[in-house]
Amino acid sequence: MNHSSESMPVAWLSRVAQSHAQQGRHPGAVFEALNEAAAAVLGHRLFTVLRFDRHARQAQRVYTSQPDAYPLNGSKPIADSPWVAQVLERGEPYIARDADDIRATFADHAQILSLGCASALNLPVCWQGETLGTLNLLHQEGWYRPAHLAFGLVLAQLALPALRAPARACF
Repeated sequence: MNHSSESMPVAWLSRVAQSHAQQGRHPGAVFEALNEAAAAVLGHRLFTVLRFDRHARQAQRVYTSQPDAYPLNGSKPIADSPWVAQVLERGEPYIARDADDIRATFADHAQILSLGCASALNLPVCWQGETLGTLNLLHQEGWYRPAHLAFGLVLAQLALPALRAPARACF
């Protein structure tokens, strides 16, 4: 196998894809593989996966890399905002570049900033025109750039089978 920097992201994508196929694996194992791939290729201090219930207008955290700060199964209402319109309604990714973007976008900005995170990459997971959830990566200020989107959006779509699994299967 070629170990050049170009082949490294493909190797991580392959690991995620293989996590779907292993018998007895549950969605949480897929989310862990996504976390590892995101950390290795994109970098993050915090990684979460949210599942959205459009009808109940709720977001539920089904994976977190920092359960003390962001507990598993935490939920919050989805309120109308520019972020909701962009990410949930149009299925477009969002990049928060600095602390001002974090403060303007996220209600839990104080907690995010307290973790040393001042940039975010929110990647929608879409199926047939509907956003089912997001992969959320947070890091130091100025970390995420448009160049992260190509790999990130592929990674997000690899979350689709796990997000479509019954909610109880994730934990």
